[in-house]
Amino acid sequence: MRALSSDLGASPLIVLTRPQMGENIGAAARAMLNFGLEHMRLVAPRDGWPNPAAVAMASGASPVLDHAGVFPDVGAAVADCDYVYATTARGRGLVKPVLTPEAAMVEARAMIAAGKTVAVLFGPERAGLENEDIAHANAIVTIPVNPGFYSLNLAQGVLLLAYEWMRGTTQVPGARLELAGTDMASAIEIEKLGDHFEEKLDASGFFFPPEKAPGMKLNLRNMLSRWAMTRSEVQTLHGILRQLARRG
Repeated sequence: MRALSSDLGASPLIVLTRPQMGENIGAAARAMLNFGLEHMRLVAPRDGWPNPAAVAMASGASPVLDHAGVFPDVGAAVADCDYVYATTARGRGLVKPVLTPEAAMVEARAMIAAGKTVAVLFGPERAGLENEDIAHANAIVTIPVNPGFYSLNLAQGVLLLAYEWMRGTTQVPGARLELAGTDMASAIEIEKLGDHFEEKLDASGFFFPPEKAPGMKLNLRNMLSRWAMTRSEVQTLHGILRQLARRG
């Protein structure tokens, strides 16, 4: 059995309790590394360790498996941890705080920042964690899923917790515009495009009847500013207007 590591890094430990299939261990490793988690511990894996099926499924995440600790029971696996979360869809009659993955990872970040070691327990694929496992935990994490079908694949559960961990530790904008090598058009460039549109549309008799022309021009300017165009797009529209005028 691997000894407890003193270099746990600044992220939660993922503890897979009595995992049954090597493929699920490998998939869990991939989910972990996708979202910046590197420390895995295994409690009594059914098919022994190391497991070729786990390595094959892990693909590029094999370093997670290479450094995975293997322990005989949950108590040994979390002996050096300051706080432990148990993932389960049912409270199992034990009195413990129940958190969502998001809330749990917010807590975990604060504890890890304070120098604490945090672990997240996942149960075997068939039946999940037993009361004896959950008794080692300080709190329960329940993933909000369809109450009529709450069975999650082991790697899916790991991925959801890992995603919530990374979501709170990286500053990623909720939306962004890929500019593809160009810049956003300036206000004066949009204004000049509006002048060009008005000139060509005036010449074609578009602003009719005359009493509606001011409102139509205002709508045009508002539309152009709302589009948030790039300089390349503004130049394209200028070119279209010039070509249409020549053909007219």
